[in-house]
Amino acid sequence: MEVDQNPRVLQQKLKALKKTGKSVGLVPTMGFLHEGHLSLVRQARRENDVVAVSIFVNPIQFGPKEDLASYPRDFERDAALLEAEGVDFIFAPEVADMYPEGYGTYVDVEGEVTGRLCGASRPGHFRGVATVVSKLFNIVAPERAYFGSKDAQQVAVIRRMASDLNFDFEIVACPIVREADGLALSSRNVYLSESKRQDALVLSQSLFMAREMIEAGERSAFAVRDAISERIRQVPSAEVDYIEVVDAFSLEPLETLSGTVLIALAVKVGKPRLIDNLQIEVK
Repeated sequence: MEVDQNPRVLQQKLKALKKTGKSVGLVPTMGFLHEGHLSLVRQARRENDVVAVSIFVNPIQFGPKEDLASYPRDFERDAALLEAEGVDFIFAPEVADMYPEGYGTYVDVEGEVTGRLCGASRPGHFRGVATVVSKLFNIVAPERAYFGSKDAQQVAVIRRMASDLNFDFEIVACPIVREADGLALSSRNVYLSESKRQDALVLSQSLFMAREMIEAGERSAFAVRDAISERIRQVPSAEVDYIEVVDAFSLEPLETLSGTVLIALAVKVGKPRLIDNLQIEVK
């Protein structure tokens, strides 16, 4: 396994490998890896000759009051996990490698896909995401890039960007990985005390309740949102950022449930802001 910091160095190495017919899979991460990240790595390993994983806490996707400075980091641990999974390259640039002095180019994805959910409560977040991911795509030039479905809006934004900018490779969305009790894995779970971790289960519990409602015949998006909101209100430490019931592809809000529906939540449980979602086919 090789570790590279310089974008041009990694770019040249991967170009040379691709000239020999090797396929490349990219797994972008911000590090502090957990089983969810490793599930992406394993799928990339199965489907590609070469696997590159980026570890970069991207400052331009954090707002001024968000947790950039305290975002968990442990490169040595991450590197050991990735080596055990057979990763070929770790790309671990410094901020100055990605955004050198005088940097002035950013990628904006406009419309419903960024205007709702996290885009409404985190202005500028997806500008930062789209910019860094487009840079990673240009550096690595993968055949496939792997993202976790827990960040469902991020996947939708990246797919729109890749389509609009004619990136010629596959965006692979992998399933959410959960703890045995239903909590979606997240690097931010490390912020949760034992009691707050129990409180955080309300996210997955409310989503599973919504699925049961829909399977029993409920088709009103308002009724589903209202039931989720009522369930979360029962947990004093939980503060809702948003509860959205939208089309899974366009992220446009729904009144009547049909087709592929995404139910997405963002909830602060104590200090950390956690997200979770459920995608369901409704006939």
